[in-house]
Amino acid sequence: MTQHTSTGVVHLTERTPAVTGTEMLASLVPPPQFDEATFDSYRADPSYPSQEAAKQTLQRFTGRAAPTKKTGLFRRAPKEAPMKPGVYLDGGFGVGKTHLLASVYHALPARRKYFGSFIEYTALVGALGYRNTVDLLRGAELLCIDEFELDDPGDTMVMTRLLGELVASGTKLAATSNTPPNALGEGRFAAQDFLREIHAMSDSFETLRIDGVDYRQRAIDGSAVAMQETEYTRCIADAAADGVASDDAFTDVIRHLAQVHPSRYIRLIDELDLVGLREVQVLTDQSEALRFVAFVDRVYDAQLPVAATGVPLDEVFAEEMLGGGYRKKYLRAVSRLNALTHSASELSARIV
Repeated sequence: MTQHTSTGVVHLTERTPAVTGTEMLASLVPPPQFDEATFDSYRADPSYPSQEAAKQTLQRFTGRAAPTKKTGLFRRAPKEAPMKPGVYLDGGFGVGKTHLLASVYHALPARRKYFGSFIEYTALVGALGYRNTVDLLRGAELLCIDEFELDDPGDTMVMTRLLGELVASGTKLAATSNTPPNALGEGRFAAQDFLREIHAMSDSFETLRIDGVDYRQRAIDGSAVAMQETEYTRCIADAAADGVASDDAFTDVIRHLAQVHPSRYIRLIDELDLVGLREVQVLTDQSEALRFVAFVDRVYDAQLPVAATGVPLDEVFAEEMLGGGYRKKYLRAVSRLNALTHSASELSARIV
């Protein structure tokens, strides 16, 4: 359990958090679950050599690669070409991209460095203005951007311009992909689509493909856990006994998310030990579904168990959505919800 100033049951729908630009900047660090992430703790799947290859390239990017061995008695190893100022991790969800991104953050010795999701950086621009954000970030040795999104052309071009100015001033960049996959072929990210979108910066990035399967599903049997009302009530009560649990009707939360900017979703779950969602229903509205995905991302970053009743959360997105342009996002959210509901189920089992 985390440290609390209070215990009990709270309602997300009663929270209307505000976040200042200064607070946003201070929060640009890896999520708690990646506080100790290192290249050594990244477990590359031997079935997918691209994982180990990406790790080695990133170690070289941070200056932490092992010295290249000589190839003969007096022969020097061939000199490697200098790396570009940016690396872009391109791969499916659950292959460890965020772990590797956090490893870059921790491994690169820098006085000033930042780690945040695409939406956190765009929110910073929204709060401070473009020029103030550039001035604030200029001089940083490293910017890590998780889940670079191409959903909003305006936000994408703002970020493109921002990153271009920072690279020109000497900042290194590391990013992971998260883009609508309709034109990507089998749900995969096409590096060229990204490079075209940031045409002014295409020469600044080295794209690293990471193949693999979703690690979250390796240890999970079946789908998301939907609790019966009695189990749900017991789970909420137990979490609230020595911590803080939220308890809200799913539809009320969905409505509330529309009133809170996604950059503030992290504050909705401040101090929580468990998120409770009653009577989950299938989402058919794209905007509601995408807001819920953003919320799930923050809950997953905080590693909060999710207790839920109603429709299992791996079925929360309508079938037509799973076949549409945001399929990759929804599947990533489903993967995370499966893991988080299993965590809540394990807590519930220990209560009995």
